[in-house]
Amino acid sequence: MSTTQESVKETPITSRHIELGAKMASFAGYNMPISYTSIKEEHQAVRDNVGVFDVSHMGEFIIRGKDALPFLQKITTNDVSKLEIGEIQYSCMPNMEGGILDDLLIYRLSEENCSAGERAYMMVVNAGNIEKNWEWVSEQNKHNIHILNISQRTGLLAVQGPNAVKFLQEMTDINLSEIKYYTFVKGDFAGMSNVLISATGYTGSGGFEIYVNSDQLPTLWDSMMRLGKSHNLVPAGLGARDTLRLEMGYCLYGNDIDETTSPIEAGLSWITKLKKGEFNSSEIFNQQKTDGPKRKLMAFTIEDRRVPRQGYTIENEKGEQIGIVTSGSLSPTLNIPIGMGYVETANAKVGSKIFVNTGKKQLKGELVKVPFVKV
Repeated sequence: MSTTQESVKETPITSRHIELGAKMASFAGYNMPISYTSIKEEHQAVRDNVGVFDVSHMGEFIIRGKDALPFLQKITTNDVSKLEIGEIQYSCMPNMEGGILDDLLIYRLSEENCSAGERAYMMVVNAGNIEKNWEWVSEQNKHNIHILNISQRTGLLAVQGPNAVKFLQEMTDINLSEIKYYTFVKGDFAGMSNVLISATGYTGSGGFEIYVNSDQLPTLWDSMMRLGKSHNLVPAGLGARDTLRLEMGYCLYGNDIDETTSPIEAGLSWITKLKKGEFNSSEIFNQQKTDGPKRKLMAFTIEDRRVPRQGYTIENEKGEQIGIVTSGSLSPTLNIPIGMGYVETANAKVGSKIFVNTGKKQLKGELVKVPFVKV
């Protein structure tokens, strides 16, 4: 997405990042911190202790009504009927051609403000896809539901790392250790009411995502920075967020998945519940599962020190192209280059030797299982 300087958006705490000396860049149309000190330092802080990310650029839609469940069953791949109030589900939203419009989270909200027979959910979508997703869900809405885009009025911080509970517990009376993975609670937090605290993340190191009103975000950030001094809290940018997710083998929309890739190819069959009934592109996914996909998203390590980049070709030992790189980085934990890419199914075997063609050099590598790092 190309964005002119004039149209770049800001989160409610962009000024805080600049004051901290963060290296800023445009991402998904927002002026976002890439790093404050170094990607490696911020990455290691999250793996070993605790770090905080501003992820207020993400989008949030409220889906409410008597047909909220059948609507979400139709437009997403996972089985939303399995969600109880207070639970969260990872899913994706397919187009009509078997591609992925976005990967997302679905929260089943309380029904205390709903009329009889109504349900309420929140969809959390990727920043770069907010407008596209909003148009899609609005177009797909032939049901008895109300859809509300609350993205602009929602602030979101991700506090990640093994000491996230210890740090955040000082800001609330809610017993954070009792919040199970992929569940959430609402309550008082940092002197604010009705805060949504979610045991989710994109790092593999545990932690929480904290949702507040956007006008409350500066106060929440400042409170965390003050308290964080005694916990060695590190503000972390999108650079570390990317290396952390890649070490876990998590997909990044726009790199590893997009409208030309299917969840079956991307290793997301586990969130593609074909037995729940018909949904957008379910026939295509059924066929892919029956026949087997022609390509698979695979992970690999590189013996060289050079980092594989998106778009580099993947070749076999005969020099034949068998795939393409979608993500690559130097793993701060392993201190070797790692990556992911789509490989022809016939060649997609863990342990197989590959070569990544940079155009000037062949990087020798091997297909491996994810996660790259066990935490």
